[in-house]
Amino acid sequence: MSTETQTDSQSLIHLDGVKKVFLTDEVETHALAGIFLDIHQGEYVSIAGPSGCGKSTLLSILGLLDTPSEGLYRLNGHPVEGLSFADRARLRNREIGFIFQSFNLIGDLSVAENVELPLTYRNDVSSAERKRRTTEALDRVGMSHRGRHLPNQLSGGQQQRVAVARALAGGPSVLLADEPTGNLDSRNGEAVMNLLSELHTGGATIVMVTHDDRYAHRADRTIHLFDGRVVDDQNSAAPADAPVALTA
Repeated sequence: MSTETQTDSQSLIHLDGVKKVFLTDEVETHALAGIFLDIHQGEYVSIAGPSGCGKSTLLSILGLLDTPSEGLYRLNGHPVEGLSFADRARLRNREIGFIFQSFNLIGDLSVAENVELPLTYRNDVSSAERKRRTTEALDRVGMSHRGRHLPNQLSGGQQQRVAVARALAGGPSVLLADEPTGNLDSRNGEAVMNLLSELHTGGATIVMVTHDDRYAHRADRTIHLFDGRVVDDQNSAAPADAPVALTA
């Protein structure tokens, strides 16, 4: 067995030469210029870099919201290329939990209904099981007492906790967090980051995009992008003078 195959089989996320090109008005924009990346179960990874470096594009591809123009992506052993729209949606629903900067809660649904909603699209989850998972997820983020409230009755920090509960309820393989503190003040931002750290300690795999260096350093590993490429991939536990592997 080749080394590449061994690495792929052990990775929750495996990207091999992933590129993304956007075509607008006959102009090519190379958002990702060849990403080689492996993320393993239980890792807490932050993706950092300047505006326009490809962070959001990479997260969209990891979350099956977009497709690569070129390259290989395997999620939990599933080859993603070639999947139909419906199959991608089913895989996304089972494997990925999203935490967005803007919370993305539905205003006329209660907290509990927001958390339960993604589970209603799964034929393998009964109504009773949906209720159990919803209650458990809200308990984990300390929001079970707000289950009957509407989102507009909550603070920003509370809404983000509900969004985290919604991401957890499906039992995903990985949590993808896109600037999870971007719409929060420092106190609520710190509380949400503490929650993510607690989830990681409990075994969750987290991939987070953030512009805030304070929060990026909470992760075990930080991947820096520049011009659509990985230029720095460093474990935060490594000594300060440890060599950094660069990817061309």
